[in-house]
Amino acid sequence: MATRSAPPAQRIALLSFAGIRAFDVSVISEVWGVDRTDRGVPHFELRRTATDHTPIPMRGGLSLTPDRTLDWLTLADLIVVPGLDDHVTPAPTPALDALRRAHHRGTPIAALCGGAFTLAQAGLLDGRRAVTHWNLTDLLREHHPQVTVVPDALFLHDANLWTSAGTAAGIDLCLHLVRITHGAEAAATIARSMVTAPFRTGTQAQFIEHPTPRADRDADTLEALRDYALAHLEESHTVASLAARAGMSPRTFARHFQATTGTTPLHWLITQRVAAAQKLLELTDHPIPEVARRTGFGSEVTMRQHFAAHLATSPRDYRAAFRQPAGRSPIAS
Repeated sequence: MATRSAPPAQRIALLSFAGIRAFDVSVISEVWGVDRTDRGVPHFELRRTATDHTPIPMRGGLSLTPDRTLDWLTLADLIVVPGLDDHVTPAPTPALDALRRAHHRGTPIAALCGGAFTLAQAGLLDGRRAVTHWNLTDLLREHHPQVTVVPDALFLHDANLWTSAGTAAGIDLCLHLVRITHGAEAAATIARSMVTAPFRTGTQAQFIEHPTPRADRDADTLEALRDYALAHLEESHTVASLAARAGMSPRTFARHFQATTGTTPLHWLITQRVAAAQKLLELTDHPIPEVARRTGFGSEVTMRQHFAAHLATSPRDYRAAFRQPAGRSPIAS
C-alpha cells in the first residue's frame, strides 16, 4: 500500500535589514524555526532573507546571517517583518520594492510591532487599518497620515496585511497565523513549548496604565473566575452569574473585567468556547451537536453562527480542514 506523502512545508520569509529588533527575530524563529513535527506540528521552512548574505547587526551584540536573498520572497507563502529599533529610519529600497511585489502577488505579509512602519514606507498601508505599539501610534500617524491607525487592537488584518501591537502582541499574531493555517492544536502546541498563552483576547489598552493595588486584587479574583469558567464551559454563564461568583455587582464586575482583559465577559467567553470547539473538532470524533454541548453553545446552530463570525467558516468545514489523522495525537511539551 502506498504511503501518503507529507504535505509540503509552509515557506516563511523573515525579512531582515539593519535596524530590526532582536526580540521580534527571536519570536519569529521560535514559532516557525523550531522542528516540532514529533508533537504533531507541521514542518515549516523558515528563511532569513535580505539584500545579500552579509551579517546584519542587531542591538545587544547580536547579529543575523541571511541564508536567502530577496529573490526567495517569490517562493514564500508568508512574509514576516520584524519591528525596528528606530521606527523612522527608512528601510532599504530593494526591501520595500520586494514587499510591494509580494503584496501584488497576493502573498500574506505580517509586521510585528514597529514593523508597521516598514509596510507604511512601502505604501502598503495607505488607506488601510493598522496597529502598532500604543506608544508609537502618534508617531505612525505623524509620518504616515494616509494610514488609519487603530490605537488599541492586539493585531489587525486588512487586505492580506497583518500588523500587531507591541512586543508580546507579536507572539499573539504569529500564533494566530499558525492557527488559521494549521489549526488550533498546532498553535496550542507551539504556545505550550513557549510557555505562553495560545491566544489572548482584548486590546492593548489594558497595558497602558499602571495597575493599582486594588486593580491587582481584582485581577487575581478575575483570573480565578476565568479559570473556573474555562473548566465549566458547558455550563450556562451570564454576566450576573459570573459577577455573583466574583463577589461583585454585575456592573462593577463588567467594568473590572474589561479593565483587566480589554474585552467584555461575554465576548471573552464566546472566544474561549470557539477555541475549545476547534480543539474538539480537530482531536475527537464527537458529533458536532455534542461538541456544541460540551463547549457551552447549546446547539449546533448557535455554534455555527459563532464560527462564521469568528473564523469565517463552519464547524463541519473546520473539521474537514484540520482534523488530525487517526492515531496521531500531538504530545504536550
